[in-house]
Amino acid sequence: MQINRLFEIIYILLDKKTVTAKELAEYFEVSTRTIYRDINTLSLAGIPIYTNQGKGGGIKLLDNFVLNKSILSENEQNEILASLQSLNVIKYPNIDNTLSKLSSIFKKDNYKWIEVDFSNWGSSENEKKKFNTLKKAIMDNNVIMFKYYNSHGEKSNRKVEPMKLIFKAKSWYLQGFCLSKKVFRTFKITRIFNIQITEEIFVIKSLDKLQVQPEKQEVNNLIKLKLKFSSNSGYRLYDEFDEKAIEKNKDGSFNVTTFLPEDDWTYGYILSFGTNVEVIEPERIREIIIRKLENIIEKYRMSNNPS
Repeated sequence: MQINRLFEIIYILLDKKTVTAKELAEYFEVSTRTIYRDINTLSLAGIPIYTNQGKGGGIKLLDNFVLNKSILSENEQNEILASLQSLNVIKYPNIDNTLSKLSSIFKKDNYKWIEVDFSNWGSSENEKKKFNTLKKAIMDNNVIMFKYYNSHGEKSNRKVEPMKLIFKAKSWYLQGFCLSKKVFRTFKITRIFNIQITEEIFVIKSLDKLQVQPEKQEVNNLIKLKLKFSSNSGYRLYDEFDEKAIEKNKDGSFNVTTFLPEDDWTYGYILSFGTNVEVIEPERIREIIIRKLENIIEKYRMSNNPS
């Protein structure tokens, strides 16, 4: 449903007083069923809109209704414009037109003070389209199908009832009911590929059951890690760890105490810091990192001295 259409319906009714659902459907090139759904949405939002049956009937607003900016406080006006502006990230239809109209009503000239882009630097256009595709499926209650790779690189085909997009721990996730596993799941969007929107419609289940949890095979017991970083690692540490977990030493180095799952992802993450990190505790993780480094060195030696 387009926000712009809802506002335009109000503008039309303010101008023409009475209009039929058929006329609105032809004007917007949608079904009358969609128009009645829009009318219900406006009514639930508190707009005094109603319909009269029979000859001379149609859709109307109460005679004393005025679209007046005074019903919203200054902060509410700013919050509305900021929220709509953030919808640009998923390329919401006609959002600029809606923003322009509202900013005119609110007499705001600086409504484009913020630009939001959650995609990674260098992201392909297909990657950016994922948000719009998932948003459409969620809004229209369409079941989707896609290929998914878990943290171990294992591929599976999924059929999911999509319910919510969330941003957590610097990553985007899709939450929904996985029909393949018959359970609620959270999927990391960067691991979702070949999304297909099916024609199958689903009834939304209780959102209270949605938990911010990844695939079960991705959940391991968290371990307490004590890491020591060199002085030139500060720029990355404050991006990736809580400030309370970081302790700066007198020599400029850093001690970090954190909790991470004990798996290959964590080992690779530690190794990504190269010579700028040293595992202090626990000892078994330190030994694992040493063995992995020895294997890396051996691999390079073998490649330099082929048999």
